[in-house]
Amino acid sequence: MSLVTPHGGKLVNRLLSPADAKSATDSAATLPAITLSLRDACDLEMIAIGAFSPLTGFLGSADFTRVCKEMRLADGTVWPIPVVLSPENAVAEKISPGSKVALNDASGRLLAVMTVTEKFKHDKALEIVNVYGTEDDKHPGVAMVRQQGDWCLAGPIDVITANHEPEFLEYRKTPAETRAMFEEKQWNTIAAFQTRNPIHRAHEYLTKVALEMTDGLLIHPVVGETKSDDIPADVRMDCYKVLIDNYYNKARTMLTVMPLAMRYAGPREAILHALIRKNYGVSHFIVGRDHAGVGNYYGTYDAQQIFERFDVAKEIGITPLKFENTFYCKKTKGMASDKTTNSEKEDRVFLAGTKVRELLRAGHRPPEEFSRPEVADILIRWAQSLPA
Repeated sequence: MSLVTPHGGKLVNRLLSPADAKSATDSAATLPAITLSLRDACDLEMIAIGAFSPLTGFLGSADFTRVCKEMRLADGTVWPIPVVLSPENAVAEKISPGSKVALNDASGRLLAVMTVTEKFKHDKALEIVNVYGTEDDKHPGVAMVRQQGDWCLAGPIDVITANHEPEFLEYRKTPAETRAMFEEKQWNTIAAFQTRNPIHRAHEYLTKVALEMTDGLLIHPVVGETKSDDIPADVRMDCYKVLIDNYYNKARTMLTVMPLAMRYAGPREAILHALIRKNYGVSHFIVGRDHAGVGNYYGTYDAQQIFERFDVAKEIGITPLKFENTFYCKKTKGMASDKTTNSEKEDRVFLAGTKVRELLRAGHRPPEEFSRPEVADILIRWAQSLPA
């Protein structure tokens, strides 16, 4: 057996060789410069390392329109969310197709050179209603699109430095690197768990059920742009590490990070997360309750049902593992779901996020049926460090 084929058939690499990077750096000095937002910078890194394969740059108008309407690129390849570059209007208006631009980070440091193949109006109305399923400005994805410019610049990128200050360098692995690690471990089947939160007992249960049917488990948290009220990545990483050290078979578990910017697009983002993990070499992807959702914008299992719109084997190429909502069951004295227990509501341990934060800020651990004590202690220290 061998690892799954990257999406589109080939793993993209837009990182220049040292010699080419020097040449590009020299030429960039005379080019107009665009300062990327944090989300744009995350997208650039994902393109550069091949995590967004088959994308080689920011999308053009034909790709943008078909992705919004049909969740496909212009050539028919499944792709659910547009990846576009929409700088400030004053900047975009000065750029013409056929030119090159320097792409800088927020500190003005050069990241890449982009060849502009197209400039087109950003149809925000088309993107918002199709991708997010709502026009409510309170949705973080909708708000982000509205903040973008009115023009999109399309074209391939040649990347000199994907990120000048990458966090968690020990755990920041490219798709090519995770694939090499899987091959070294002789894992043919790998289950990935997407997370932007600490792993509590219900999540732990899902990952271990998935591991029972595969060779290895990749815990793959998002460390790119997230909502301001999400738990910071460094705190979450401490939680993941202590959990793996104490409660997982470390020989069968890997922890690496992914520099994706969250869209909170629910069902469509579940498809994106699956395709990304395929590029990293993963064969199975855990899709739980309200995957990549926010608020009450999406149905509980919409992110699972959206896979039914595709020929998963041929078009997605990674197996979604669809799990019910799980909880600790006092009656059976173990983790369970509606599929595995007939217990009543009062026998199930559920905790709302607001209740958990109240406990943490007061210095109290949530019930051990909800969270491992080592994880709770890390979260208590974080919660108590927040301004009152």
